[in-house]
Amino acid sequence: MAWYDTAVFYHIYPLGLCGCAHENDGQPTPGAFAKLNAWAEHASKDLGCTAIYIGPLFESGSHGYDTIDYRLVDRRLGTNDDLKEVCDAIHEAGLKILFDGVFNHVGRGFWAFKDVQEKKWDSPYCGWFHLSFDGNTEYNDGFWYEGWEGHNELVKLNLDNPDVRQHQFDAIKQWTDLYGIDGLRLDVAYCLSDFYLKELRRFTSTLKEDFVLMGETLHGDYNMYMNNEKCHSVTNYECYKGLYSSFNCANMHEISYSLNRQFGYENWCIYRGKHLLSFVDNHDVSRIATILEDKQQLPVIYGLLFGMPGVPSIYYGSEWGIEGKKQGRDEEIRPRLTEPEWNELTDTIAAYAKAHHTHPALYKGGYANLLVRDKQLIFERSCDEERVIVAINADSSTFHADFNARSGQGTDLVTGGTVDFGGGMDLPPYSVAYWKTEVI
Repeated sequence: MAWYDTAVFYHIYPLGLCGCAHENDGQPTPGAFAKLNAWAEHASKDLGCTAIYIGPLFESGSHGYDTIDYRLVDRRLGTNDDLKEVCDAIHEAGLKILFDGVFNHVGRGFWAFKDVQEKKWDSPYCGWFHLSFDGNTEYNDGFWYEGWEGHNELVKLNLDNPDVRQHQFDAIKQWTDLYGIDGLRLDVAYCLSDFYLKELRRFTSTLKEDFVLMGETLHGDYNMYMNNEKCHSVTNYECYKGLYSSFNCANMHEISYSLNRQFGYENWCIYRGKHLLSFVDNHDVSRIATILEDKQQLPVIYGLLFGMPGVPSIYYGSEWGIEGKKQGRDEEIRPRLTEPEWNELTDTIAAYAKAHHTHPALYKGGYANLLVRDKQLIFERSCDEERVIVAINADSSTFHADFNARSGQGTDLVTGGTVDFGGGMDLPPYSVAYWKTEVI
C-alpha cells in the first residue's frame, strides 16, 4: 500500500494559525514558521498523526487562494529558507507533507495578470487567461475576464495553454526539490479538466515515488476525478455531510447508507478499495463543535470518523473542541492559536488515531452494516489480516445491542480488554468501541 492509504492527517491553515494580517502588507509575522514546527510536533507525538496537510503557503494578496507568485513563500509567513527548515524538521519527525496546490485561478496581483493590466493586448500573457477586450468588469481594467465561479478577485487561468501548465509544473518541481513534499491537495479539483488532471498526474509521477494527488471534490461521482490517470484520492464531502446530519437528526441510517454505498462488499458499491479523505471539519466549513447540537457527541463522531473507511484528517484546534462558525472572511474557522491544548477529547482522538493507522482492518478493510438504529450504528471492517467491529452509541442512555457478531469473543483495541458477544452488548451512553475479532 502507498503511504497515503494508511495515513492520519493533521490539517493546518498557516495564515490563520500564525495570526498573519488578512491583507498581505509584506510584513513578516514574528515566529510564524517556528510555530508550525511546534504544531507539527504536537500532531506527531501527541496525536499520532502520520502526515501534515498545510494550507496555502505561497505569496498571495489575502487568504492564500489568490496566488501572486507560486515560487515565493508568502512574506507574512517568512522566506523560502524558513519553509525549508520547517519541512526538513517535519520529515525528520517521520511525517509526510501535502501542500495546497491552487492551480485553477490566481489573484489579481499575479505577475502575469499585472502585465496584461499594464500592456493590454500587447502583453505576451493574454493567452494565460480567459479574457476579452470587448468587455469589462467591476474593476474597470479595460477588458473582461473569467473569474472563478463569478468571483472576479480570483482570475481563472487558461490551463489549456502549455506555457501556463509548464509554469505550474516548474513550481511543483521546485516545491519537491526544495521542500521535499510528498504530494498535493488540489484546490477545486472539480474545476480542473480531465486533460489537465492527466497531464498533472503524468508529471508528478516522475518527481518521486508515491507522490500523491488528493483533489477537492464536493458532489457527484468522485470516480470522475479519482482513478489511475488522475487523482489518487479526493475529499469525501458526501460522508462529511452524512456524519453531522446523522448525529443532529438522530438518523444513523443516513451515514450507514452512504458508507455502504461507497465501500460495501457488493459489486455495485462505487469506491471499494479506494481511500478518500474523511473529515468532520476543515478550513472551509464551520467547526464540528459548533455544528453538533449535542456537544457530548463530539468524541462519538470522531470515533465514527476513525472507524469508517477513509483517510481521516484532524483540523487544527478541533482536537480539543474549539468552536467556529463560517461567516464573513472565515477568521472564526481559521483562527490564530498560540499553542496546542489538551483535554479528554484530545486523549480520545489520539487513541482512535493509533488504532486506525496500526490496524489493517481500519485503514483498508471493507464495510458491512451489522446494526443500524436512530442513534446507534454497528458495522464491521474486514480484510485478509483481521476483522474489527465498530460500535457507536450517540444516545445519552445505555443501549442493549442484539446483533450477529459472527464471533464469540473479541479484544477492545482501545482498552485492550476482552469482550464476550454472547447475549448481545450493552453500549454505554456516548460510547465508541473497536472490537477485534477472528477473521471469517
